[in-house]
Amino acid sequence: MSALFEPYTLRDVTFPNRVWMPPMCQYSAAPEGPETGAPNDWHFTHYGARAAGGTGLIIVEATGVSPEGRISPYDLGIWNDTQVEAFRRITRFLVSQGTVPGIQLAHAGRKASTDRPWTGGAPLGPDALGWQPLGPSPIAFDERHPVPMELTVDQIQEVVGQFADAARRALAAGFEVAEIHGAHGYLISNFLSPHSNHRTDAYGGSYENRTRFALEVVDAVRAVWPEDKPLFFRISATDWLDEGGWTPDDTVRFAADLKAHGVDLLDVSTGGNASGVRIPTGPGYQVPFAARVKAEAPLPVAAVGMITEAEQAEKIIANDEADAVLLGRELLRNPSWARHAARELGGDVRVPEQYHRSV
Repeated sequence: MSALFEPYTLRDVTFPNRVWMPPMCQYSAAPEGPETGAPNDWHFTHYGARAAGGTGLIIVEATGVSPEGRISPYDLGIWNDTQVEAFRRITRFLVSQGTVPGIQLAHAGRKASTDRPWTGGAPLGPDALGWQPLGPSPIAFDERHPVPMELTVDQIQEVVGQFADAARRALAAGFEVAEIHGAHGYLISNFLSPHSNHRTDAYGGSYENRTRFALEVVDAVRAVWPEDKPLFFRISATDWLDEGGWTPDDTVRFAADLKAHGVDLLDVSTGGNASGVRIPTGPGYQVPFAARVKAEAPLPVAAVGMITEAEQAEKIIANDEADAVLLGRELLRNPSWARHAARELGGDVRVPEQYHRSV
């Protein structure tokens, strides 16, 4: 039996295999009007194709817990019931294909209010569907981005509540996994790193203070997310800075804290919080960060980062470097990657009856 295609259970949810789809923004939701932030035909087709292709878990793209929590005006959101109803169509289909539906709950922080990547991705002002970004400190991401408004303690608590409300709606929408987005230079990541958090109150300075907001979000989400369903946390294991940033040592330490607060798996990525850094990319370049957490912390992990080949993914699982692999761009290129990998590795994956003639 291929290790990649062995089922995996967290709490009461069993994933049919270890081939998972990470959140990848589609920037395709309506930016205004009654359908703002709601998934549409594009999202249904996009996620449905990967489910029919055998993917074990699909985590829907970064979904704003509030309008100002979106990366762009074209992002998905889950702050109202119209969005919940639209998501139900997607989760029902994913479940019908044997895929576990997950959602990433997100707040973009100081990197919010930007245009779509294929039109330049520049920051947008209020006259172009944009809004004022928020952050732990008034420090812009780079010279293009505006200085974010520094959150007050009361506003921080409002955002914590928005995450909890979003988790309630995610449950009503039929999701079985919730992931909190704490990576890539978005709001939670902004608080974690001393590079972007210069606060002097209870939410800044020491490691304990910089992690306070993240753990409050975890506690608030875990309080409303059922005990029988897993909670994930996505993290950037390093800012890729020589000094003054979040480090792999911090990540290992934080993994133990997250476990103690009810997180079931750490989704390990890197970068995104500091502009202009050099990242040594290559096949599997982020896997060692996941492997270190798995070896040193009491928390299951998923690995990401240029995982493209079946044998490569198989070795990551077989060598106990991670409990699952998340294929991003490769699943954009090939929605049926899991089915093709199962054929290559001798694994077993569900094939829709309509496609049996292709087996």
